[in-house]
Formats: sequence, structure tokens, C-alpha cells
Amino acid sequence: MSAMPLFSETSPLFVGRRDHLRLLADQAQRVRTGSPETLLVGGDAGVGKSRLVSEFAATRPAGTVFVGACLQLGVDGLSYAPFTAVLRQILRERGRPPFDAAAPGGTGEFARLLPELGEPSADHRENRGILFEQVLRLFEQVAGEAGVTVVLEDLHWADGATRDLLVFLARNLSRPGTQLIATYRSDDLHRTHPLRQLLPQLERLPCVGRIVLEPFTREEVGAQATAIRGEELEQDALDTLFRRSEGVPLFVEALAAAETCPSDDDPDLPDHFRDLLLEPVRRFDETTLSVLRAAAVGAVADGIEHEVLHHAVDLPERELEAALHTLVDSNVLRPHRTGYRFRHALLRDAVHHEILPGPHSRLHLRYARLIDEYPDAVPKDRRAAEQAHHYHAAQDLPRAMQAAWRAAVQASKTLAFGERLGMLDRVLALWDRVPDPGDRVEGHSWPEVVSQAASAAISADRHRRALELVDEALATLPEDADDDVTLATRAILLRKRGQARSTNVRGGGLDDLVRALELHPPHMPEYSQLLAVLARESAMLREDREPTPAQRILQELNDTGRGSSTLSELAIEAADGGSRSDRCAAADARITLGGVRMRDGDIENGRPLVERGMAEAMELREPYMEARGAGNLGHFLRELGHHEEGLRVLEESLARHEALSWAPFHRSFNHQNRAEILFETGELRQSREVYRRYLSRNLGDRKHQHYMQAVEARAAAAMGDVVAARAEAGPSGDRSMLDAHRMDIVQLRTTGLLDAALAEGDLAEALSLSRDVLEQAALERSPGYSWPLLEQMAEAARLGAERARGGAKYGETARLVGGLVGTVAGKLPLNGLVRPAYAATVRSLLAEAGGTEAPALAASWAAAVTAWDATPMRLHRARARLREAEARIAAGERSHAVELTRMVHETAAACGASPLARAAEDLARRLGTGLSGGSVPPPAPAGLTARETEVLRLLASGATNAAIAEALFISPKTASVHVSNILGKLGVPNRATAGARARELGLAQLVPNLPVQRS
Repeated sequence: MSAMPLFSETSPLFVGRRDHLRLLADQAQRVRTGSPETLLVGGDAGVGKSRLVSEFAATRPAGTVFVGACLQLGVDGLSYAPFTAVLRQILRERGRPPFDAAAPGGTGEFARLLPELGEPSADHRENRGILFEQVLRLFEQVAGEAGVTVVLEDLHWADGATRDLLVFLARNLSRPGTQLIATYRSDDLHRTHPLRQLLPQLERLPCVGRIVLEPFTREEVGAQATAIRGEELEQDALDTLFRRSEGVPLFVEALAAAETCPSDDDPDLPDHFRDLLLEPVRRFDETTLSVLRAAAVGAVADGIEHEVLHHAVDLPERELEAALHTLVDSNVLRPHRTGYRFRHALLRDAVHHEILPGPHSRLHLRYARLIDEYPDAVPKDRRAAEQAHHYHAAQDLPRAMQAAWRAAVQASKTLAFGERLGMLDRVLALWDRVPDPGDRVEGHSWPEVVSQAASAAISADRHRRALELVDEALATLPEDADDDVTLATRAILLRKRGQARSTNVRGGGLDDLVRALELHPPHMPEYSQLLAVLARESAMLREDREPTPAQRILQELNDTGRGSSTLSELAIEAADGGSRSDRCAAADARITLGGVRMRDGDIENGRPLVERGMAEAMELREPYMEARGAGNLGHFLRELGHHEEGLRVLEESLARHEALSWAPFHRSFNHQNRAEILFETGELRQSREVYRRYLSRNLGDRKHQHYMQAVEARAAAAMGDVVAARAEAGPSGDRSMLDAHRMDIVQLRTTGLLDAALAEGDLAEALSLSRDVLEQAALERSPGYSWPLLEQMAEAARLGAERARGGAKYGETARLVGGLVGTVAGKLPLNGLVRPAYAATVRSLLAEAGGTEAPALAASWAAAVTAWDATPMRLHRARARLREAEARIAAGERSHAVELTRMVHETAAACGASPLARAAEDLARRLGTGLSGGSVPPPAPAGLTARETEVLRLLASGATNAAIAEALFISPKTASVHVSNILGKLGVPNRATAGARARELGLAQLVPNLPVQRS
């Protein structure tokens, strides 16, 4: 065999892509001192993605670029493949210190991916968040001052765990220094490909960009061919090369490297590019071809080790070396550390595709056995998945099933839930096709394997798949069986179906959980877990005026003394002296029980339970549960008026988790609780900063986004950012929250929508939404979030009544809403510091809506102000003062109103509450006073005259020209002229827009009997 290369080396000249190379370099420079960034590099196979990245890597300082590739085996369950390669490279080049610094609590999570770091931690779902956080910390440690570039190649082959970790890093990397680059084949993204669905989600993040490499132009093809051949092509030959290669660099290289360049007269030139790639390969002798085929079968990872290939082909060393020299000289294989890689994945695919069925099966079987014979030749974390792949390809189904089971166990250790599900699905698919299947999965029965698959599906957020698995397993269990094992198995499956359903915003799983409770023998395993889950879910369940079947079941449980409190107590009792999972259930139940008691105002007995549950979670190293306890404690302390203490609890928990590099999934809820406390204490800017920094990037989960966005909508509305308030609250007219099975989602979403509607001046929507929610949801069953919701509904009723007195058609709806608000408020408890203040405000708003006389109304608002004085909620106190000031004016107490108005403005300005500050300015202007002693009244906004200001105020209330004329003792024609002048000065097209602008300017308040200035 001639040693003359059939393929030339890759073009020594880097052709084109200079702009892309500069883009990568600029990004690397930016991230050294700025925010981390991610760049997705797409393009068809062979278009030059890897060449671009390698050229860029060559420009970076030594030791700052770490590269890992996804594997074709990835879809078969080999999790985190590119990240494992990157971590191994970091360990090889930097040693253990960066890992120890990133994981101060121990490197047990890293050991899931790198067994050489020791034994992994115990397997718990929330540990995946810890692993992700520690990888993030590691990259930040490695970045240092020079920065770090992490390259993930072939993302189209990425497993689910790899995609999840990439998304986590893109969302959460915050310290300067890290550049992420991920390449993928755009032509491999079929309609249902998971990456195709993920890319738009990633691109919405401000730190993520995407470029798509296009084929070369004719001139670039010519430059590449010249570099390869050492001489320029004739124009006709270049035209043919450009046409035949379609500008794809890989195919330009293959065609240009031929001894004679192709022409249109060449009848032997293959039309298919796979054939083009294989044409030179077919010139090899049979020994060289056999080595190449063996390499193609074995190169499922980032290459194939020389020692493994030697055992696979079973050739004398001299013959093997000669064949490998030919393949390397021909640029088919390239040396890579202690093995070889194909020059391009397409070439490996083409060679593998050409292998006949018999040799194909024999080679795969040989590799599967080699893993047992020479286990050190394959990293420990890859053995089971690679064996599952090879045995399945060889159609050795019994061993394929055993290997898939071992791969599922390995995936569980690495917390790769999607890959575990995939392997268990394969086990189930092979169950009826192999003898003695239970013996091949450590004695587990089919329903038990299905139950494990369902758990993996729930952990992987594949809830529909979990439901399918559980239904399939339940259908195989005999309905009339009453033995403990069958009953417990059925109950566990029902529990998992209930958990899967509870993750859906619109459909809870309480009926499944209750049925499971009826079936599960108390002495059988996992009974305490069932009680704890049912207690937690029932504590959050919404209740309606017309209960659903699930809600009736809960009411029956409460009637028999088995509601959420008792269920928690039963879970604690059932878990006593049990296994670790029982201890976890007891801690979970204590947190639930303590929260229920605090919700009912019993801090003395509730708080110690929550704190004990948190302490047990710390001892068990269960960060998710510990964070849930801190979130519940902070939440209920806030609800009862202990905001400062609640904030301290949350921040201490977050700081502890930060120090331990823990990232439990519940962390976003605790930041949301922080944002709520900051909002209620008037720290609006800080509240929105928490949302921007910690929450806005974590809105992928549709259930969780309802909690996060509602707080931001309220804070934005309070600051006068109406556009942001509407964007976060959701579209006007939205009633989807009424389908939610959790009461807090109903309450938070509705409150956000009401704040946005009132900020926009959409009173019709505010009243309609209030009526719908009051008529359907039993808000009196859940006091915490119901009080602020009732406050907004009462405000809508007040405004509706005022508009009705001005001639608008809101009276009937406003009276209905006001009546329903009063009924619900009368049923809510008044414990704590905050609830009495809300009750006083709601009473005053409803009294104002009902036309209460000014002296009594002023006294009512003064009582509300006094109630708010006992809380740290200064904006609520300021709003009550504004209403009291207007009532004082109507009662003729002008001097007291001036003092109150100045206090309102001072508070509103300090908090950044622009609408409230402008309302105070407008009231001071009408009173003819300044906002401080000796100051002049604020000027009219937008260049309006005093009369135009009064007209605009009435216009904003919905008054017609005739009503404006009557109120101001002018003719309708004069009123019309004023309205036209106002539209011109405000630059708005119509009365409705003018009304909205008036609300922005703080001119939407109506003050009964306030003397107006006459022009």
C-alpha cells in the first residue's frame, strides 16, 4: 500500500470566518471583566464549526481552553459526556485545588462524574442542584484573571443532563471570566429534536448569542483548494468544485485533495457526499479496512484507545501499526492522546454505515465483551452505557437488558434523571423478549421497575411520561388483590401519579394521593412519605364555592380530623425510628405542620416545628427541604408582620447554601420571598433588583413563574412602570389562574393582574376579574395572600362607585364586588400585625365606596393609618394617609390634610413610588400648598393650566363633556375646547389615552367637595 496520502491534511490556510473569529475573541475579552457569555455555533455537517473553534482556541493563552464533546452514545444514556471531559482536563492540568475550593463541603458531587475524586455523595434528587452549582463554582475558580473558555462540541448529540447543565450555567454564571461555546449541527435538528426546542429558550437570555456558519463562497472555495493543492485551479475546475461541494469545506477538502480535480466530464464522481467520503477509503487493503471498521464501531466516545482497538482487531502488533500508519497518513484517523479520532464524525458515520450486518453484530459484541475483559480501558462512568449500546447493537438482548439496568443505576448516581428514564424504558421494552427478566434487574418485578421509571420521569420533569408509566403498571395489578405487597405497590404508584399531576398548574393529584392513603398498609415501606406528600399538597390546595371532587375529598378528611395538620402528625408518628427516607418524611411533615400553625397565627407552636424540620434537613444534608423550611418560615413571619426577622431567616439560609455551594431548586422561592418582603417594606428598587438578578432567568418552569412574576408585577406597578407590570402580570382578560389547583397561585396571579389593570386605569377589567375570582374561589380558606387581594378588589369597588357617581356605568358591578369583599373579609382571621391593618383599609375603602360621610370616613382612615403604624409596611401606611387627607379636606380639616399630604410625598419619593408621589403633588397643588414648609405648590404637569388640570382629572374619571361642564360650572362647548387643548398638550389621540396619561401624572384622584381653582 502506497504511503501517499489519499486525503490531504486539512487546509493549512484558515479560510474565511475572520469575522466569526474576531467575534469569539471580542467575547473572550469582554467576559474577562464583564458578565459571562454563551455562544451557540451552528451549521450543517462539515461546514467548519470545529475548525473555527480550534483556530480560536489556538489564539488563547495556554491552559485557558477546555474542550469536551457530546457522544453519539449520548442519546443512549451516557450523561454529562462533554462536561466530564472538561472536568477531567481541568483535573489533569490544575489538580484538585480548584475542585476543593468549589466544593468546600467535599467533592462527593464531583465524584459522580469523576470517580477518581473519591466516593460520590448519597443519591438525592436535590443533589443535582448542588452538582450544578459546584460545576459553576469550578469554572469561576478556574477562570481567574486570564478567563476560561469551555467548549462543548456536537451539542446535537447531547443527553438531557448535559442540556440541563448548560442551561443552568447560561442562566446562573455571574462572575466575570467564563466563556461558554457550544457547537451543533443545524441539519440534524429534526422537528422534535430536544435541542431545536431548547435553542429559542436559551437565546432569550441576555447573555446568550448564536451564529450559524454558512458554506464558503466561490472565492473562499478557491482559496481553500489552492492551500490544499499548492496551486490555483483553472476557472472551470473551480466552478465545478464549487458546484459539486456546495461550498461545504469538508467536501471541498475531499474533492480538492484528489489527484485530479473533478470535472463535469468525470463519470465516476459520486453524487452523494457519503460516497465521496468513502471513495478514497475503498482503496485501502482489506487489513487496513478491517482496522478502520473496527475503529468506527468502537469510537462511540471522543475516540478509541489504541489498547482497545488492538484487542478488538486481534492483529499482530506490526500489522496493526502498519494499518494505523496508513490511516493516519491518509488523514482518516488522527492521533489523540493515547488513541485515535476520526478526522470528522461524518467520515466515521459513513464507514460504520457500510459495515455488513454480520460483521457489524460481531464487532459490537466484541467491544461489549472487551469492557469486561479490560475494564480499565474505559472510564468507570462510561462502562455500563457503552455495554448497553454494544449489546443492543449486537442484538444480544439478555445482556443488553442487564447492561441497561446497570446504566440506569449509574445514571441515578450522576443524577441524570432523563438518561435513567431512557435506560429503564429500554429495560421495560426488553422485558418480554428475554428469559427470566427479573433476575437480570437484581430481582425487581416489572411494576417495581415501572415505579422507578416513573420516579425518574418525575425528577426529569417528564410528567406525562410518568403518568403513562404509572397507568401501564396499575393496569397489570389485580384489582381484587388484598395482600400487603400488592396494596403497597398500587399505593406507591398512585402516589407517584398524584405527584406527577400536582406539578401541573391546572390539575392537582389529590384524589390519587387520597386513594393511595386508603390502600397503603401503614406498616409497609414508604407510608410516611405518602402522608408527608399528602399533607404538603392539601395545605396548598385551592377550594372553590362549588368544590371539585378532589376538594370534596379534602373537606371530608378535614371533617374526620385528617386534614393537613393531622396528616403531618401521622407522618411524623409513622416515620419514628425508621429509615433515612422516613426521617426525611418526618422533617418534611414538621415543616408543613409548623407552616399550617403559623398560617393560623400560632407562631409560638408553629415556628419551633419549622425550625426543627430545618435542623433535621441540615443533619440529613437535604438542601431542598432545608430551603423549603426557611422559605416557609420567612413567608409566614412576613404575613404576620415580622418582616425584618423573616428577611433575616431567608438571607441566612441563602448565605449558608451559598457558602456550601448548594443550589437547591427551592432557592428561587426564597429569593421570591425576599422580593416580597422588600416590596412590602417599600424597598421597591431592591425588590426589582432581586427579581432581575435571581429570578428573571429562571422562568422556564411555568408553574414557578406565577410566583416570581407576580411580585415583580406589583413592584413595577408601584413604581409606575406600567409596561413591565403588564408584561409580568400577563395579558388583560386572562382567567387562566382560575384553573390552578393551588390557592397561592390563584391569589398571586390575580393580585398581579389587578395591580396592572389599576395602574393602566382599566377599571372594567379590574372589577370583572374581582367578581370572577370572588364568585369562584373560597378566598376565606387561605388568609395570607387573600388580604392584599381583597385590598385591591376593594379599591376597584371604590373607584367603580366614584365613577358611577360621575355617570359611568360601573355601579352595579362595583356594588357586587364590594359586597363580596365585605363578606369574605368578615370571615378572615385578624391575628398578627398585618391582617388588622388590611382589614381596616378594606373597611375604609368599602365605606368610601358606599358614600360614607366625610367626618366618619376621615375617622375610619385614621384608624387604618394607626393600624399600619404597627407594621413596617410604609407604602401601605402612606396610601392610607392619602385617603385620610382627602377625607379631611372634604370634612373641612385643611391644615391636617396638608400635613398628611407632605408625609405621603416624603415616603413615596423615598420608596420610588412615582404614582403615589405624583398623587400627593396633585393634592398639594389643589390645596395651594408646597410639599414642605415655605415651599410653593408643585407646578401643573405637562404645561397644563389649572383649569385644564381639573378637566383632565374629571376626564380620567370617565366623565363626559356634559358632566365636566356641570362639575366646573362651564358650558359643554367650553369643556370640549379644554379637552381638545389637553389632547394636544399631552400628545395623545383620544380621551381614553388621555385618561391613562392622567393616571401616570397622578391626576386620577377624586376628592369630594374639594374647592377647585376658577379660571
